[in-house]
Amino acid sequence: MLGESVGLALLVVLDTLAPNERLAFVLHDIFAVPYAEIAPLVDRSTAATKMLASRARRRIQQGGTVADSSTPRQRAVVRAFLAASRNGDFDALLALLDPDVVFRADRTARQAGAPADLDGAAAVAGKFCGRARGVRLALINGTAGAVWTPGGKPAGAFRFTLAGGRIVAIELIADLERLAQLDLTILADGRGPRMGNVGGDERHGS
Repeated sequence: MLGESVGLALLVVLDTLAPNERLAFVLHDIFAVPYAEIAPLVDRSTAATKMLASRARRRIQQGGTVADSSTPRQRAVVRAFLAASRNGDFDALLALLDPDVVFRADRTARQAGAPADLDGAAAVAGKFCGRARGVRLALINGTAGAVWTPGGKPAGAFRFTLAGGRIVAIELIADLERLAQLDLTILADGRGPRMGNVGGDERHGS
């Protein structure tokens, strides 16, 4: 439920919170559960539970400023990632990935065979190594990403979250309704040969 309700960038920040902080914040701020109902779950008073959520909220706001927002920088890193993936350069992939990088796929991609999630640079690099052929560099809602467009129509989109010049999260979107809501711009320098398989059905570039 959480994965369907918040963006991947927020999930990355949530992973840095203490369990009680995360639970208080998610239940109250995302699912609108009253503090009084959350308090027994975290074994705190209502006032203390409110403080947990407040502390988590401050940390999330601070963490939200860490992500790289420079489009040219994002584009360079994503382009290098796609090149390393196509060339099967495992070491280059590791250099571009944060050690704690996460990969998440939506329900449609998972049903097609993509892994639900991968954690850590080695796991993500291993899954992408030699398998991103044909994915095209693109802007997705104004930020650098990658899109697979068989027949000229988007069938899968990879959204990248960067921090400190490295990729900290990759989200695979294959649900057609979600894809239709994205502002996609294919970049001319993102062309490549026909894509291979990244952990699942080639139809979704996954």
